[in-house]
Amino acid sequence: MAYLAVNEALDFALAPSRVAALAPVAAPAAPKAKPAGFSALEWSVVMLARHDRPSSLREPGRLGKLLGAIFGESYSRRLADPRLEALRRMAVLTWHYGYAVTSAQIDDFLAAGFTPDHYDMLGRRVAEVLSARLFRK
Repeated sequence: MAYLAVNEALDFALAPSRVAALAPVAAPAAPKAKPAGFSALEWSVVMLARHDRPSSLREPGRLGKLLGAIFGESYSRRLADPRLEALRRMAVLTWHYGYAVTSAQIDDFLAAGFTPDHYDMLGRRVAEVLSARLFRK
């Protein structure tokens, strides 16, 4: 009956609580990244940027400032929130030039707190809207 004592010793040694204590501790799982997405406000900024010209991204020159002083300030399309302004700027560029934007402009967009997934989502949405407009009957 010696084999019974060995089995009981193995059962005790390999009990689930003992095995868990002997098992190497796994590194804590990294938190899952939240999938990129835009809020309703951000999507409205993207859709409103569709009507802005690329010239809305530049500072007014001397002549523009002079005309603004004579006739009153012209309408400024800039947004007060820096994050939304960065989104508006990238959306204007995407509506007019697609993915043909400079890396400095992309860096500015990413520096505002957006991710490359946001940039990709923006480009895909603009392409969908433009293609639907082309193929509409």
